[in-house]
Amino acid sequence: MHPVLIKLGPVTIYVYGLMMATAFMLAYYILQWELKRRKEDPEFAGDLIFWGAIGGIVGAKLFFAVENFSDVLLDPKGTIFSGSGLVFHGGLIGGTIVVVSLILIKKKSLGSYGDMIAPVLLLGQGIGRIGCLFAGCCHGGITNCPINIHYPGGSQASYLHYHEGLLDSGLMESLGVHPTPIYETIFNTIMFVILIKFIRPKMKKRGSTFAIFLIIAGAERFMLEFLRVNPKGLFGLTHYQFSSIFFVALGTVLLLFFVKQDKDSIEIGL
Repeated sequence: MHPVLIKLGPVTIYVYGLMMATAFMLAYYILQWELKRRKEDPEFAGDLIFWGAIGGIVGAKLFFAVENFSDVLLDPKGTIFSGSGLVFHGGLIGGTIVVVSLILIKKKSLGSYGDMIAPVLLLGQGIGRIGCLFAGCCHGGITNCPINIHYPGGSQASYLHYHEGLLDSGLMESLGVHPTPIYETIFNTIMFVILIKFIRPKMKKRGSTFAIFLIIAGAERFMLEFLRVNPKGLFGLTHYQFSSIFFVALGTVLLLFFVKQDKDSIEIGL
């Protein structure tokens, strides 16, 4: 775990922030290329990424604030304006609302743009999880599997294991845990390739690729939550599992809706 990449005087560059910036920049260049090949204004990619990022960050923070309301009451400023608490599902909802609004204002095809953006979201999340790994967050539960990782003393995992009575001090190295950020990075990168090379080219209806993305993202997170360390709620499920169920259901409804549409798609692979 190395959250700080470099520190130059008062300026500190965190690995998490660098990975987020990398994800946004890569998303920008991919979308710009997509728009060029479709003979549309490539500069619109900048608007989508900028406003999508704003909406995503606000949505992620709101989702985190609702889930951790007691912490917000204790330290509103510190909790809301900290670098942590960027929940993917909240970011997806917030970013989607803003991007959809922008596309409608510009009178563009929602289905076509959704199909362009969906694979980029998978890739962006995969890159972002590398930042989570270095920051020491989003780790999994204790495991003896060969690929487990140990976080250094003072990490979230160490303090969690200390409070659970498994360590004598939070400054001790953590027990072995599932490297769930690595799992997500690998899964999302593979699904990015599958989505653009094999699934999207076969879709004949606009919007179908985005609907499949929602199903994939929801199903992946639902399963991963069984390995991650998050508070359990109703039926022994976490909040993220309930939001995952929502995304799978929404993706299924949208897919059925788009498939029944008369207008064909013009999707092609990279």
